Amino acid sequence: MKHWDNMTPREARDFQNYHLRKFIQGRVLPYSPYYREILRDVGPINSVEDLRKLPFTSKSELLATPDNPKRARDFLLQPDPAKLRRKPSNIAKAILFGRDRVQRQLRGEYQPLLLTSTTGRSADPIPFLHTAHDLANLRTAGGRIIELGNVLPGERVANLFPYAPHLAYWLAHYAAQEKLLFSVGTGGGKLLGTSGNLDMLEKIDPAILVGMPTFLYHLLRQGAEEGRRLPGLRVLAFGGEKVAKGTRRKLSKLAKELGAENIATMATYGFTEAKMAFPECATPVGEEATGYHLFPDMGVVEIIDPETGEVLPEGHRGEIVYTPLDARGTVVLRYRTGDLIEGGLVHDRCPRCGRNVPRLVGRISRVSGIHSMALHKIKGTLVDFNEIEHVLDDVEGVGTWQIELRKINDDPMELDTVLLRATLAAGANPDSVRKVLEKRLVQTAELRPNLIEFCSEKEMGELQGLGKALKEERIVDHRTKARPRKKSPHTLAASLRRRTIRSTADANQL
Repeated sequence: MKHWDNMTPREARDFQNYHLRKFIQGRVLPYSPYYREILRDVGPINSVEDLRKLPFTSKSELLATPDNPKRARDFLLQPDPAKLRRKPSNIAKAILFGRDRVQRQLRGEYQPLLLTSTTGRSADPIPFLHTAHDLANLRTAGGRIIELGNVLPGERVANLFPYAPHLAYWLAHYAAQEKLLFSVGTGGGKLLGTSGNLDMLEKIDPAILVGMPTFLYHLLRQGAEEGRRLPGLRVLAFGGEKVAKGTRRKLSKLAKELGAENIATMATYGFTEAKMAFPECATPVGEEATGYHLFPDMGVVEIIDPETGEVLPEGHRGEIVYTPLDARGTVVLRYRTGDLIEGGLVHDRCPRCGRNVPRLVGRISRVSGIHSMALHKIKGTLVDFNEIEHVLDDVEGVGTWQIELRKINDDPMELDTVLLRATLAAGANPDSVRKVLEKRLVQTAELRPNLIEFCSEKEMGELQGLGKALKEERIVDHRTKARPRKKSPHTLAASLRRRTIRSTADANQL
């Protein structure tokens, strides 16, 4: 077999057909409580095209219900130990190598060792269990990310993801192990705080920083203000959140203020259900990223029409669907991610790194990122917050930001209100930035915020849950929490007027 990153599309598809058939027939069909009956009903799955016989799996199928509070367990591969012992291949291995060795091998394949979990922003967290077999796959996938980041032997890695049952932290941890790189996990901002993280970074002078872009911005900005030095830094790697061009540009500028030169950035696209993440190749700031490099030997990606479920041709915008080829523990087939890829799936050679692997190209956004907002009582406006995120990240003079959606007077029958809070970059003029923000939002989304408020980095960190939440909250919808009030002592207009005066005064003091 050719190396994973140098297979032609035909070779990759032949490989996937063979291993998908083995995986479904040998592992999922006999051992998955959830898929066992489904697979018997649809008939044999012999190729990637046959996956279309299967129904999609989405997060709703994994959520606990009153009747089945441990529903996620139904997706765990659960072989019968007695049947495994009687399997002819295992009997033969026991004769040749001894029973203890075979039992250890089977425990490594099927016994859960690690739990990761979805973050639970829109639903309850869902556990995903990993066996030693899965952790070996995680190491392999992580090592490939290191390769695409062009990290050299002997360089050091700083893992700034929070300590949590969160895929991003463990992927960064095992990636460094796979490539024998010195790595320090700080746990993000919750344990050491920003100053403690900066102290640690100055001591180890890492070549690669791995973390969520919002936290990295907060960290590097404070480091620049304090005159910290990180001259060995070469690569900023992002996970857990989308990252816009403007954010990459701002982070690169801050890194240079810390003494780093020739900074490259790379984003990863991962989700708990895949048990891995897929990387861009490291890209110099100012140049276009070439897409997320997939691992055709480890999983199958389909792009579907989110409305009809039909599989789309190469290069078409659609929703990402994932099926593993070699997972154990918790297994989902044809998993609908809810993520839209703008440029679809392509199979040509990467123009930057030369690897011959399928890639997801263009921006990734959430289907749920489009919110219906009743900004007028009669006619509503459809607002795409995926687009707004890129607009706000790209505005010069803006550090980080948060949008809050509320109801007037917290009354569910009233109109929606939009509050935009932002931090100002050093030297930025609040009045000029406010005008740019208003203009960009109207042009992009026909959205005019009721209030634009500037605040300090500390205040923004508290609003976003920096160092506390697994993912910083940049869009907060409080409309569902609205409750009718018997009396409202102040009108919305008066409230906004007071806050505007106060925010302008605060901004002038920044």
